[in-house]
Amino acid sequence: MPDFTVVIPARNEAAYLPLTLRALERQLSPPAEVIVVDNASQDDTAAVARAWGATVLSCHVRGIAPTRQAGLEAARTPWVATTDADSLPGPEWLAHFHEAAGPGQDGHGHGGRVALYGPMRFCGVSRPLATLSGVAYTTFLRACEAAGKPNLAGANMAYSRQAALLAGGYPDVEAYEDVLLGQALARLGEVAYVPGALVETSARRLEGGWLPFLWRHAQNLSGHTRGYFGN
Repeated sequence: MPDFTVVIPARNEAAYLPLTLRALERQLSPPAEVIVVDNASQDDTAAVARAWGATVLSCHVRGIAPTRQAGLEAARTPWVATTDADSLPGPEWLAHFHEAAGPGQDGHGHGGRVALYGPMRFCGVSRPLATLSGVAYTTFLRACEAAGKPNLAGANMAYSRQAALLAGGYPDVEAYEDVLLGQALARLGEVAYVPGALVETSARRLEGGWLPFLWRHAQNLSGHTRGYFGN
């Protein structure tokens, strides 16, 4: 089975990051390394990550794409898994990615599977809303897949490091960089949806209400690459 590095981009995430790191402690298949890429935080994000034992990189170029790219370039394992600093991978997250990558996958991206992604749902909300969000997101992913445009989200995806570099890495855009990388990887090999690789993510994305949230995702579907997810 290939080794995985987990990369977490973070900007002013000292309040949320400890929960994400604890979720990684509970992985049944532990990562070889956890890299937190600090994007010029003004709080204790870097200190929190170092205290936990993560490798901390500093990215002074503002933006999610260069932050993710720094983590990709720093990783030393054949595969990279990514999540966000306000997200909680389930205990079997990496175990499912390990299994889906398959034996003999050396990360070179020569045919075979080059990227993986899984379901998400909100946490910190009522159980019915969490369930509804998971069903809605899975439906969204299936629609994208049927349209021939897999929608890989940075909060829950994994890829062959070498294939990602061959694809040019994360494009230099304000947003949508994760989806664009996933689509580039799909041109190099197989991209697989892994149903058991669940990540729960913070419902703070709903703080502005449902309509702005749904509008941002409509922009996502249209391929909008401006910073519609804010700072």
